[in-house]
Amino acid sequence: MKTQIPSRLAALRAAMQSHGVAAVLVPSADPHLSEYLPEHWQARSWLSGFTGSAGTLVVGREHAGLWTDSRYFSQAEQQLAGSGIALMKLRVQQAPEHLQWLREHLRAKDVLAVAGDGIALSTKRLIEPMLLGIGASLRTDIDLPASIWTDRPALPRAPVYAHAAAYAGISRREKLARLREAVARLGATHHLISSLDDVAWLSNLRGSDVPCNPVFLAHLLLEPEGRARLFVDPAKLDARLIDALGDDGITVVDYAQLAPQLRRLSAVEGLLLDPGRVVVALAEAIAPTVRLVEAANPSSAFKAVKSAVELDHIREVMRRDGAALVRAFRRLEERLSAGGPVTELTVDVLLHEERSAQPGWVGESFETIAGYQANGALPHYRATAESHSTLKAEGLLLIDSGGQYLGGTTDVTRVLALGATTPEQRRDSTLVLKGLIALSSTRFPAGASGPQLDSIARAPLWAAGVDYGHGTGHGVGYFLNVHEGPQSIRPPVAGGPLVALERGMISSIEPGLYKPGRHGIRHENLAVVVDAGRSEFGEFNAFETLTLCPFDRRTLDPALLNEQERAWIDAYHARVHGALAPLLAGADLEWLDRHCAPLA
Repeated sequence: MKTQIPSRLAALRAAMQSHGVAAVLVPSADPHLSEYLPEHWQARSWLSGFTGSAGTLVVGREHAGLWTDSRYFSQAEQQLAGSGIALMKLRVQQAPEHLQWLREHLRAKDVLAVAGDGIALSTKRLIEPMLLGIGASLRTDIDLPASIWTDRPALPRAPVYAHAAAYAGISRREKLARLREAVARLGATHHLISSLDDVAWLSNLRGSDVPCNPVFLAHLLLEPEGRARLFVDPAKLDARLIDALGDDGITVVDYAQLAPQLRRLSAVEGLLLDPGRVVVALAEAIAPTVRLVEAANPSSAFKAVKSAVELDHIREVMRRDGAALVRAFRRLEERLSAGGPVTELTVDVLLHEERSAQPGWVGESFETIAGYQANGALPHYRATAESHSTLKAEGLLLIDSGGQYLGGTTDVTRVLALGATTPEQRRDSTLVLKGLIALSSTRFPAGASGPQLDSIARAPLWAAGVDYGHGTGHGVGYFLNVHEGPQSIRPPVAGGPLVALERGMISSIEPGLYKPGRHGIRHENLAVVVDAGRSEFGEFNAFETLTLCPFDRRTLDPALLNEQERAWIDAYHARVHGALAPLLAGADLEWLDRHCAPLA
């Protein structure tokens, strides 16, 4: 693919010249502003050769740059080499971000183009004043990458199916009624929803249009009097499902008809939309007589707080997933000790075999990260058939993986010692676990947000003069996207929202430490926010750890752990053993016994 990039850039620049365009902005986005994209909308990857999930490409008359964050620096360096595209590092001191770069390089009367179906309304509002300040302008009515992408993949057509009521817990009729109440409180009668996980959650439907995410391409237009329109390819739904949706007031309309129907909306008293979750092409299709109400999608907040039924299913899924991990890790150790060829790819195979044997399993929740030694220092490393490492009976193996089950979504990272480890490796692993324990043990006032808690996980690492470049935690969906908002645990951003961590919200807790060329450490559990009581100072919350899988104590230096940390580890392992032992036997149970034994 890399050899084709220069010719693709040349074709794009020819199209730019014919349209009088000075620069093209190619974000990682689709009409739903998703994190993970169907191939049909992976124009940035097709043009640049960079396959990471986060990145923005800017192609100018002479310069082309790909902006991405520290998770992908090494991957981007490799994939962009020789392409004519420079790696532009995000959030690095003295390095301009792409909007700043455009402001510095565009001239008066220059035109910046970006496809209107891949940029949020809020982003357009950010870019236009910046361009106006230098006398330049923005066009969103042309899609120049699409004009040269002659073999562009078609839209996915995977079937859409119902999420069984026994798992969903709350009917779509109840969810839509609650949403209507929230929309009315905001002063609107209609609501446009484009985010795929919101549509899937509200409709109690699932699909597989996006790898590892059980969602389907659709928009939802909520209307008064118990009505809604689901814009989706009708061929994806069988007649029985269409009838069931109709019984709940949802009319199925062809996916391509949303923009035309938005143009035909009459003088609606109030159409609620989230400017950060609706693309320009749709916002500009709305009839000018419609009064817009702008606010965050209420369903995002509803979806983030898991119900008692959902949490019951999730806790059982964690038991099944944990048992699958134990079996896979035991088999991996067995293969290594037998001396046969074992690679990073073997890890993915073993995890898939064990998870797929579990009840309610649907698929992976993301592509497995199995990084041996130096590869573990690449936070989003992925082994491929063309490039992977062979495992040896020494050093560290970082495994970040997860599963999609009808009863929940899992995401867990463990670091295994495959043999002898160095004092530095054990020290680093222990520091990261101290950070996980610190945040997992925290009691915090109701209303506290993730950015307010982030430093708790970093404090043990900061004390040692080290840090990590990614967030500490992300929300996780319920048989939905493994990355879910609106909550997150990460350093504060100027002007960024402070979303309270509410009871029932699930978040990962995943501090890390990465030393390029040597090793990487990340320990990750999922946890749910729970009631921690009340005092004269108000209500307090805490985290209940959901993930059930032993930490490899061989990666630790117990001398660095204090009494409270040792007690936390022993209590966690006792809980893991009690939950998983009934699901295991023979060598698997013996493996669990060894790894859950109290610290010496």
